[in-house]
Amino acid sequence: MTESEILRHARKGNRARLTEIESKELIGGAGIPVIEAKLARTKAEAVALSKKMGFPVVLKIVSPDVIHKSDSGGVKLGLDNAAQVGKAYGEIVSAIKKHQPKAKIEGISVQKMARPGIEVIIGMTKDAQFGPVLMFGLGGILVEVLKDVSFRIVPLTKRDAHEMIKEIKGYPLLEGYRGQEPADIPFLEALILKVSDFIDKNPEIKELDLNPVFAYKNGAVAVDARVILEPAS
Repeated sequence: MTESEILRHARKGNRARLTEIESKELIGGAGIPVIEAKLARTKAEAVALSKKMGFPVVLKIVSPDVIHKSDSGGVKLGLDNAAQVGKAYGEIVSAIKKHQPKAKIEGISVQKMARPGIEVIIGMTKDAQFGPVLMFGLGGILVEVLKDVSFRIVPLTKRDAHEMIKEIKGYPLLEGYRGQEPADIPFLEALILKVSDFIDKNPEIKELDLNPVFAYKNGAVAVDARVILEPAS
């Protein structure tokens, strides 16, 4: 779907929170690199999509009512064959019905397992005084534990993007700490600017999270994405 179709579909359903699949389609359409996710409504569809994408794959619950997918048993990683995918599909559905019996299950997303990289986060929230504020920092669970992040007001300049990366305490990790593969800093700077431009052009977006983004020696890709829209007027 196009950007306008995704937003219109969400509005029609009176939903502020986009699914991961919708979020990725929306963000990917703006030229921001994401791991593509496809919706499977049955076990057979999940297996077929997995074979088409190539193993290993990841399965995730798709539900507007499930926010913390991993905590609810809604994520299965590193599935190497059709049998594992079929088993994981059933386990995810059972886990969600057990932990959140009232949750609406739209299906299961299937995506290619990404090569691990340095995990960073790029996010946006709206401040009552300053408007959209972009955040960058170490991602994954580290953002909750360390809270090692920096902030700038949208729209950002090249200097803003450069500075917000360098000022986090975990910057040495991005340089290749103790022989680890370094991150592509110029690519991350360009990615931050793309997200800033995307937010600036879409004022109906209230919150955005790309977490984690896997940063590599050459490039980076968002593995998970979350978009929340402003309430309908």
